[in-house]
Amino acid sequence: MSGAFAVPSDILLAQQGRTAGSTGELASRKQKAAETAQAFEASFLSAMLQPMFASLNTEAPFGGGKGEEMFRSFLTEAIAKQVAKSGGVGVADTVQREMLKLQGLTE
Repeated sequence: MSGAFAVPSDILLAQQGRTAGSTGELASRKQKAAETAQAFEASFLSAMLQPMFASLNTEAPFGGGKGEEMFRSFLTEAIAKQVAKSGGVGVADTVQREMLKLQGLTE
């Protein structure tokens, strides 16, 4: 294709309802979309959990201090990843579906 802008052939084929590559490649693309969607949901949940834990008041002898403040974000991130891995709240499914639609693939 001549000109300043060339569209990759796999995008053109996907827009026309055809796919380039093997079924393994399609499965790989779907798997990558699922992983990306799950990571997005974990990030979203972590952002939603941060304010909840920020207002949590813990006192000595079992809580509080600079150490807890420093590691609280790691805790919310770990909780969010586990919730997303366990099925989440439905954000990943919607994001994955839209990602596949934009790529011209179906679920």
